[in-house]
Amino acid sequence: MKGQIQKALSGFYYIYSEGKIYQTRARGNFRNRKITPLVGDYAVFESENLTEGYLLEILPRKNKLLRPPVANVDQGIIVISLVEPQFSYFLLDRFLVSIEYEDIEPIIYLSKADLQIENKLLNEIISTYQKIGYTVIVSNEEEAMEKLIGLFPDRLTVFTGQSGTGKSTLLNRLMPQLELETAEISDALGRGRHTTRHVELLSIADGLVADTPGFSAINFFDITERELAKQFPEFVQASPHCRFRECLHLNEPDCEVKRQVETGDIAKSRYENYVRFLEEIKKRKPIYKKKR
Repeated sequence: MKGQIQKALSGFYYIYSEGKIYQTRARGNFRNRKITPLVGDYAVFESENLTEGYLLEILPRKNKLLRPPVANVDQGIIVISLVEPQFSYFLLDRFLVSIEYEDIEPIIYLSKADLQIENKLLNEIISTYQKIGYTVIVSNEEEAMEKLIGLFPDRLTVFTGQSGTGKSTLLNRLMPQLELETAEISDALGRGRHTTRHVELLSIADGLVADTPGFSAINFFDITERELAKQFPEFVQASPHCRFRECLHLNEPDCEVKRQVETGDIAKSRYENYVRFLEEIKKRKPIYKKKR
């Protein structure tokens, strides 16, 4: 039989298949082969009833996240605060790059828009990212929740973003049965405390949503210098017109990306963050990269 793991708890894997949930255990050879089944994995299993099945094989993944530990993710809702904590282009771009690298479609959700914020700044943020092609939802929009739920059908969705932006609050609105704990902002640190637990996929609007918010900080452990620009869609669109095929968009002559930054076709904030990320990657200790 084939199905998808929707919950992993205390050594049991709960697999959804043809309208039923089967409780299974993994065969011992998974540990020997150093394979850890993840929520979201498609799997082959055997079972004579709903409570005594065995997980036999994990089918190939299209991606996986470590936090939350979920595989085969289709889209990531990045919850980014406009105030408290203050909006940061730098932080949002870090999340976007990380999610793009995992071949996950990013959705930007701007939270706390009901608090005091300049319309000019809000419009600038929306324009910057919609121009690139990203979906942007603002929390105080009349149909914000409907827009968000409308993205769920036939997709596996995770929520992520900085601590204290309201990820748990948003999930509670979508799924009141969760009753997730929410954390107040730490005035001293300017960020929230983690309130995450084990992961389960819940069915919402004909899709699956991870019930636990994801990572709140990003480290570029795997992305190489050459790969970084490919995580910026507007750079990818412009780069075929650069003089050099492997242009890093720094000091090379006839760089189309830099030209479009000067004309305003590419946001200056995006380019400046790209340069900062590139410096960070260059200073990173050498790693032996596994094939993707």
